Amino acid sequence: MSAPFFTYPAGPFMYTLVKIRDTIRVPPVKFSSDLNQSILSMVRGDFEGLVDAELGVIIAVTDAKRKGEGKIVPGDASAYFDSEITLLTYKPVVNEVVEGIVSEATEFGAFVKTGPIEGLVHVSQIADDFISYDAKIPGFVGRDSKRTLKIGDTVTAKVVSVSMKSTIPDSKIGLTMRQPGLGKKEWSKIKKTLRTEKKNKAPPKGGDVA
Repeated sequence: MSAPFFTYPAGPFMYTLVKIRDTIRVPPVKFSSDLNQSILSMVRGDFEGLVDAELGVIIAVTDAKRKGEGKIVPGDASAYFDSEITLLTYKPVVNEVVEGIVSEATEFGAFVKTGPIEGLVHVSQIADDFISYDAKIPGFVGRDSKRTLKIGDTVTAKVVSVSMKSTIPDSKIGLTMRQPGLGKKEWSKIKKTLRTEKKNKAPPKGGDVA
């Protein structure tokens, strides 16, 4: 796969359309069909689902067009076409906020499915509270806030680390939910309730004590 020569939109976005140039081998059985469609079909089979360290996960090949005439290699009946290929890619960006669903809960943290990849929220990064793992849920419970997190919950998290490898399972994404506004939506309601309770329990200022 050649390096990208055009990216839209420009900038650190997780979902990006990228154009690359590559040489595609087209076998003789494909010559009778529209060559652009043949190239598109072959590129989709070869590229979709791959992970590139620079581009991220290749979700889909949206377009492919040949550039110029095909080239023949001695001893090979196939033709080789220089082609312009448009890819839809996904690459998490550090400090970007993502939304996902908790797909797994373990003693060391929660895995969150975001886009085509999973990220890990370490137990220390689930909330600004002492968090305990409860195998009966299975999930997590906050000691003071009483917040709960379980499989299937929709959460908002921030990307703190990205390590893209050659496959999706080998790629590592680190997430946090400790900052205000992150985590489950209902957590903000719990926080407001706790603040109200503390305010109501506060001793009166001044005055005589009976």
